[in-house]
Amino acid sequence: MASYAPGGSGQQIAPEDLLTLLAVARLGKFTAAAHSLGLNHTTVSRRITALEKAYGERVLVASPDGWELNAAGRQLLPIAEDIEAALGRIDAHASSALAGTIRLACPQAFALEYAVPALTSLQQRHPGLQVELITATQRARQYRSGVDIEVVVGRPDAPRSVAKHIRDYRLQLYASQDYIAAHSMPRTLEGLAEHRMIYYIENSLQVDDLDEVADALPRGNGFFRSTSVHAHVLATSEGVGIGILPDFLARDNSRLLPVLPEQFSKPVSYWASVRHESLRNSGVRSVLEVL
Repeated sequence: MASYAPGGSGQQIAPEDLLTLLAVARLGKFTAAAHSLGLNHTTVSRRITALEKAYGERVLVASPDGWELNAAGRQLLPIAEDIEAALGRIDAHASSALAGTIRLACPQAFALEYAVPALTSLQQRHPGLQVELITATQRARQYRSGVDIEVVVGRPDAPRSVAKHIRDYRLQLYASQDYIAAHSMPRTLEGLAEHRMIYYIENSLQVDDLDEVADALPRGNGFFRSTSVHAHVLATSEGVGIGILPDFLARDNSRLLPVLPEQFSKPVSYWASVRHESLRNSGVRSVLEVL
């Protein structure tokens, strides 16, 4: 790839170095940027060093959990985006087609129920768009996470990111028909103390909206705990106990019955946390739209 423009040192800045800077700006980590570009960490580091040498000053500063653009780096950002857009039009043979790699982190239930159908449909319309999906139920990170979009439970407290509401759901109590036949339906929330409860492992998530649910209910007579919400659904369906489940996973399960729906129903929301640099990417904006 030919050199692009002279930097402050009089040397030419290579377009591939600007594209590398763009990836680091969006993902915040050399390793994540290297992976998205199909390079190794050493090559990314070398390109950033070469860019800074040609430009005549530093373009990145270290934050507690990644790299941030400084003022000089932000001046180069629109130039890098122009190069990316031009290459995308060449590769896709159409200015409306999306290309490049989008990295998304989201909870497992959201991934299977909503993200996978939406993203595969988007990829079918835009073959040049590549997707990496990471399933994780956690709070939004304060600093760079190595992904373009984080979908989390509850409004994220990440001041360096933009928060966008995705959708609402409810956590409710369910049990299998066989379990109710064997143990009877509880009449009050206090009666849950006589039953085994199915939910997340205590202190494993540090997600306030999910932790508050367990705190609002009496401690059961035993438990089945897992970091996987689909394990919760399966264990509840198998009659292990009473599960605290997302309504969108349980409502179409013919084996499950709602338990005390008038007494317990916790509203919860999915939110997206996106860095300002990532929002400038048309692929990221398109993924948010389909989600």
